[in-house]
Amino acid sequence: MKQPVAFAAAATVAVSIIAAAGAQQGSQPGATPAPTPAVRSLHVQGNVWMINAGTVNVAAQIGDQGVLLVDTGPEGLAEAMLSEVRRLAGDKPIRYIVNTHAHRDHTGGNVKIASAGKSIISGNFAAQAAPGAADAAKILAHEQTQIRMLAEGPDRVPEAGWPTDTFFVAKDAFYFNGEPVELLHQPDAHTSGDVIVHFRKSDVIAAGDVYINTTFPVINREHGGSYTGILAALNRIIDITVPRDKAEGGTYVIPGHGRLADEADVVDYRDMATIVRDRVRDAIGRKLSLEQVRAARLVRDYEGRFGASHGTWTTDAFIEAAYRSLSPARPAAGAR
Repeated sequence: MKQPVAFAAAATVAVSIIAAAGAQQGSQPGATPAPTPAVRSLHVQGNVWMINAGTVNVAAQIGDQGVLLVDTGPEGLAEAMLSEVRRLAGDKPIRYIVNTHAHRDHTGGNVKIASAGKSIISGNFAAQAAPGAADAAKILAHEQTQIRMLAEGPDRVPEAGWPTDTFFVAKDAFYFNGEPVELLHQPDAHTSGDVIVHFRKSDVIAAGDVYINTTFPVINREHGGSYTGILAALNRIIDITVPRDKAEGGTYVIPGHGRLADEADVVDYRDMATIVRDRVRDAIGRKLSLEQVRAARLVRDYEGRFGASHGTWTTDAFIEAAYRSLSPARPAAGAR
């Protein structure tokens, strides 16, 4: 698939900058190239930037009121992330952090980055606020994400990185930096607490891990995820996005992992996920076992683009999650 025009242009500029830097440093043919920075940023449009921290994407909305971050990236890159935010925003304070879900590759920087921020606390709540509450950014999340972040386990976050505000309805919203910011809950998708963030004036969506374009959909069944929920989330993104006429662009979508996308990219990914769902459902209807479905290689035509034989999310892991998620629920023991 082609890269969005803005991304391609930025990549060209980046290559030029790197080449110029190499020339200034007197680099010679055969010299070891400079390492790729661990944290890089790209202006998307409007108030919104995409910051890539390792393999994770963070969205930054920057304006006169300060900075809003969607996720904070892994803990090991928190200092580099903070430095990049300061480079982009100058002395503007970090006011808000929105966590799209609880996984530590997206919340690992919460403690360090929130503690570097500032909150505005006023009105009747000022006297009730905990000491030092104004000396940290507010952290927003769905209540299902908060539950997982507080529970013992791999997603537990230290107290200083816990959400300070949560919501439990389908949509929360507030006005910041001259535009409405919508937090849209996508139940039972990647996890049970996924949030899509829509910057309405900038026309940018931060999708978290309900949409990634580096692998097959990641369905975390242990954390409440489901194949049906992933498809619902992708369709919701498509409902919101509007393509630019006869060109790439329009509403941009920042995936949890992967390159910047627009509506056409999400449609392609949704169509792939729908076709795979139908194939797996058909196999389940024909009473094929999980081992038989794996042997049938139902996704072989997509493996070159989205598959993996090793790592945290292999093709086999995806097939198993899809098979178990789409299989009819078995009645509980003793049920009639």
